[in-house]
Amino acid sequence: MSDKIRVGLIDDQDLVRSGFSMVIDSQDDMVTVLEASHGKQALDRLALVPVDVVLMDVRMPGMDGLETTERINSTDFPHGVRPKVIILTTFDLDEYVMRAIRGGASGFLLKDAPPDQMLSSIRTVYRGDAVIAPSSTKRLVSYIAQKAVEDRALRPEIVDVLTEREREVLYHMARGLSNTEIGEELDVAQATIKTHVGRIFAKLGARDRVQAVVLAYEAGLVRPGDLG
Repeated sequence: MSDKIRVGLIDDQDLVRSGFSMVIDSQDDMVTVLEASHGKQALDRLALVPVDVVLMDVRMPGMDGLETTERINSTDFPHGVRPKVIILTTFDLDEYVMRAIRGGASGFLLKDAPPDQMLSSIRTVYRGDAVIAPSSTKRLVSYIAQKAVEDRALRPEIVDVLTEREREVLYHMARGLSNTEIGEELDVAQATIKTHVGRIFAKLGARDRVQAVVLAYEAGLVRPGDLG
């Protein structure tokens, strides 16, 4: 089991957890190791059980998914493993998206997403990338972009630390392109793009791809209309 992605399910609906767990446990490379029905229970259990990726519902009794995500990303767990969080969302939860990103969420998944998309999202986030722009959530990405611009005055100096090439890479990241797609766009090897992405994270102090993209919008490097 040590070589499998350890997944936690945090949702107040038993049937949702049961369904997700069944799909996850059918895979050779992942396993459900933790379930919780609300935030406090989740934090208590996460302190005891190492988890790589958490699927987090937003609306739960007591401590909701947004506060729980913030707490997870500010907690040093005894076992030394801090899980990455994928928020389970629906389009009517758009107003919560920016708080979730700033609270440390690495991705978003529609509750009615097909199983293959859920599994792909878990693997993507586990690898250190972020689930930003699957084709079925373009509206969500557009919302993220718009709110980043609306919520704060543009601060172009954010990207002053980047080279011209790094700005190009960040621009295409913010459009929702993968490393492979960016490489094709710029006619550069994928390994080189991966190196650029790592340097962008380090220079911007970005936790992951989602946070780097938000910073790109806040800097005015890219606008919502530029989405790929």
